[in-house]
Amino acid sequence: MTDITRYHRQTLFHPIGEVGQEKLANKHVLLIGCGALGSSAAEMLARAGIGELTLIDRDYVELTNLQRQHLFTEEDVKNKIPKVIAAVNKLQVINSEITINSVVMDATADNLADYIKKADLIIDATDNFDTRFVINDLAHKYRVPWIFGACVGSSGMTFTIIPGQTPCLNCLLKVTPVFGATCDAIGVIGPAVQMVVTHQVTEAIKILIDDTKHIRSQLIIFDLWNNHYQSIDVSRSKQANCTSCGGELPTFPSLSYQNQTKSEVLCGRDTVQIRGKQYSLGDLASMLSKYGEVQTNAFLVSVVIDSMRLVFFHDGRTFVHGTSSIEEAKKLYYQVIG
Repeated sequence: MTDITRYHRQTLFHPIGEVGQEKLANKHVLLIGCGALGSSAAEMLARAGIGELTLIDRDYVELTNLQRQHLFTEEDVKNKIPKVIAAVNKLQVINSEITINSVVMDATADNLADYIKKADLIIDATDNFDTRFVINDLAHKYRVPWIFGACVGSSGMTFTIIPGQTPCLNCLLKVTPVFGATCDAIGVIGPAVQMVVTHQVTEAIKILIDDTKHIRSQLIIFDLWNNHYQSIDVSRSKQANCTSCGGELPTFPSLSYQNQTKSEVLCGRDTVQIRGKQYSLGDLASMLSKYGEVQTNAFLVSVVIDSMRLVFFHDGRTFVHGTSSIEEAKKLYYQVIG
């Protein structure tokens, strides 16, 4: 039985109450991405008393994150701590009663399924549509609700997706325009992040306590700076022949190998990610030492070569900082690795 004393103000809110609080204590939320949206959503959910949180993220903390990404500090930047590790360290101090799992990895079609099957709900806190399409297909394959969210500049959007009931992401994008700009081009402000997170976490709590009649069915789009807010009925956008959610045998196209991204430019980072062979971090540190000073911790090894910095993760991923050219990044990567 959960000690609900700490949640007294939340249980006083009639739609939740003590019954709803007990339901929250027995639910598992999967957060994919632990940057601006993910770190804030994780903190809200931890404080609300969600029984189990699993955080997945591929990145480590950098100085530019601190402007909008909650839970991280300058010390995390200095030590190049993976975001999920830094987040869990803070969340465990906030609420020691809940279970919090940290997973340092790139979310792909190959490795996400096992995590999604165990979750009651997925919150999208990613920064790219390749991963969102994978989430969309896996969520429909395993019938797990998920909440889409995105923001750039002073604008944001969010939509709650219930397999078998609402349009899926593929359906939605065929009839609804999405942001053409990225945070790399026009930046992003913290309040826009918090607005998206507020909508996502509120919807999450409704779903987790089974308050189905109050789940929002509209797509929310806003621009805080220009004072715009829209709530759009997109129910008619559900496609009977959608390859992700339509018909009796959807094909889930984003889960096929040929549709998976092997190398990509990371949003707002002047950085290319390459997925390659796994190496021992100790072996990498020795191999890289001939290029200059090597920094290492339990999760990654990094070195600066000329004007670029290479960061190798334990799961075989490498970040090449200082370029947005996949070709240039691969050239340096293979020069170093062979």
